[in-house]
Amino acid sequence: MVERAKRLDKIPPYLFGEISKLKAQAIAEGKDLIDLGIGDPDQPTPGAIIDAMSSAIQDPAMHRYDESPAGDTVFLNAVSRWFTKRFGVPIDPVTESLLLIGSKEGLSHLAWAYIDPGDISLVPDPAYTVYKVNTFMAGGDIVTMPLLEKNGFLPDLSAIPTDAAKKAKLMWLNYPNNPTGAVADLKFYTEAVAFCKQYDILLVNDAAYSEVAFDGFQPPSALQVPRAKDVVIELHSFSKMFNMTGWRIGMAFGNADAIGTLNKLKSNIDSKQFAAVARAAAYAVEHVDNQSALDLIKVRRDILVDGLNSLGWNLEKPKATFYVWLPVPEGFTSAEFSKKLLQEASVIAIPGNGYGEYGEGYVRMSLTVMGDKNGERVAEAVSRIAKMLGK
Repeated sequence: MVERAKRLDKIPPYLFGEISKLKAQAIAEGKDLIDLGIGDPDQPTPGAIIDAMSSAIQDPAMHRYDESPAGDTVFLNAVSRWFTKRFGVPIDPVTESLLLIGSKEGLSHLAWAYIDPGDISLVPDPAYTVYKVNTFMAGGDIVTMPLLEKNGFLPDLSAIPTDAAKKAKLMWLNYPNNPTGAVADLKFYTEAVAFCKQYDILLVNDAAYSEVAFDGFQPPSALQVPRAKDVVIELHSFSKMFNMTGWRIGMAFGNADAIGTLNKLKSNIDSKQFAAVARAAAYAVEHVDNQSALDLIKVRRDILVDGLNSLGWNLEKPKATFYVWLPVPEGFTSAEFSKKLLQEASVIAIPGNGYGEYGEGYVRMSLTVMGDKNGERVAEAVSRIAKMLGK
């Protein structure tokens, strides 16, 4: 058999794939699992979006290749207007926006568009694995930016070695953050933009959770920093915003050269998303309110955090994302505690070390729980954990 590319040997098994195997085994054994694992919205896509899709798909023009330069123009105009309204930052839909087949696709291809063998990415840890994996796939190396609780799970930019900063081409940020649930403010983004300008680095801000926030908090955009477009490209997604993970639709905004560079690569790889999906997304961003889904996530957040705190934890309620980042009890590793939860409580949580070295000592619990109507399954999970711990 032909030998596969050696770059694949650098890639560990996809984290969620391993979790899925353990989940399937437990289900086969007849266990009643409460899945606090993958952050995939369990509520349906709002009906108005489905109706918009149904209407768009009737148009024969939608069935052909999308020959627009950067994605369906109706979509790009709509999302650019949304971004300007939401963040107060003007976006040129022609030069400063780009349709993505989900933000994961855009993040992956940005690494391929910028990283040559030997180049460096500055990668947060713990983090969504796509940043690190695709830097490796492109032949690059990473320098880790630890996300520590004492720093609010923000990277300490002053701790980045000067030699690494001088060699780096990309800095990856993700706020609101997966897996920690942390948020960034404009002060931090101002410091990050200044750092990237100083060292001629492209700041890639993964803002997939910008619209999943609670208690009146509105996460800022890195592009709100004055002249941030000089060094920032920011990616957004409909997956979390409108319960549309399977639809695979997202967008990038910001630095025109970075938008053009990413588009050049994509033009030679994909043929854009099905235009009817783009039209439905355009309708969503201008006409649909998904507040009811966020209200349910908030109910679950409060039940889970209050319940875990009653068992001895001291957690703050996350202001955004679907996640609770839980320190494991003393004497356990992340993997050991996840295994104990699965085997003794039939609760799935993801071990933090799957997100990197600095994720050790934590597990991530997701608030997207299949079968839960109003937090009752989350309450059951807390009850099972209490029983498991003998409390």
